[in-house]
Amino acid sequence: MNAKQNKLIRIPMPLRYLINLALILALWGVFTGLMGAGVITNYWSGILIMVGVNIILAVSLNIATGYLGQLPLGHAGFMAVGAYTGGIFIKSTPAADLLKAGNAAACLPYIIAALLLSAVVAGIFGLIIGIPALRLRGDYLAIITLGFGEIIRVVLTNIDSLLGFKFTFGAAGLKRIPKFSGFHLVFVCVVLSCMLIHMIMKSRHGRAILSIRENEIAAESVGINTTYYKTMAFVVSAMLAGVAGCLYAGYLGSLYPATFRFMKSIEILVMVVLGGMGSMLGSILSATVLTILPELLRSVADYRMVAYSLALVLMMIFRPKGLLGSYDFSMSRLLEKALNTLFHRNAKTEKGGGAQ
Repeated sequence: MNAKQNKLIRIPMPLRYLINLALILALWGVFTGLMGAGVITNYWSGILIMVGVNIILAVSLNIATGYLGQLPLGHAGFMAVGAYTGGIFIKSTPAADLLKAGNAAACLPYIIAALLLSAVVAGIFGLIIGIPALRLRGDYLAIITLGFGEIIRVVLTNIDSLLGFKFTFGAAGLKRIPKFSGFHLVFVCVVLSCMLIHMIMKSRHGRAILSIRENEIAAESVGINTTYYKTMAFVVSAMLAGVAGCLYAGYLGSLYPATFRFMKSIEILVMVVLGGMGSMLGSILSATVLTILPELLRSVADYRMVAYSLALVLMMIFRPKGLLGSYDFSMSRLLEKALNTLFHRNAKTEKGGGAQ
């Protein structure tokens, strides 16, 4: 086989983005069509919204856990910060009246502002917590982030008595939040979150983060500022958790500090571990499965949590690396492989025919 036949087919980067965009639009069209036809009911539309929120939480935690190789246990705290920030902000705007009037277009700037504000405030908390916490490793990091997550929850519960006026409404909960989170908004946020993480991890910053996971001492020895990149990954993770919290507040319409207990952080961590540490597609699949599975098991309500827990135990026994391990699916890579296989098969056929 000559050099021309040995040359591999590569899909240009602009075409790769077009393929991904086409797949995203196709998926959005399928869901929209099914909801319009009534196949996906309002109940299951709500489940899909929660699937989207959990996907953002899982892929954001995967930055710190899967890509960076750390073990933070306070992710629910950043979600709570984002949820309360977005909820308090959107309540102070005319968004509720606009939504009641059916004027969603006029409400969109307030919704975007709420999402951005939630991300910024959660990112600030991530920076405040990350700078001292990321000097530690392993179990020590897990314990200190767990403590910060619980501090955030306790502050949300008791800050009103310190301020002297109603702000978070304590244990009674922040209620009457305008319900602005719909399927289309959550879908767009999921796509943008995954795209942001993909772009970061494919850049030199992402390679620096991965090098810290593989060997932090070796990364430092070649001039990588490990403190900077660990803090950056932690802050991006916190910001995306804040966005997920804002969407959560806009879906439920009420918030309670007890929702963001330690077990919420564990629930998000389970999604990451079950999908595979360092696999974005794994986090997406596990977040989808672990959100839908409890709903499918409602017919056996008495044994639902037993079956759910048993599924997790069996998964960890037979597939300890998670559903996908560290594998990430790429349609462009799959198309390249198929095209190269077909090209070389045709080349061999032509060569064989010429020899005859």
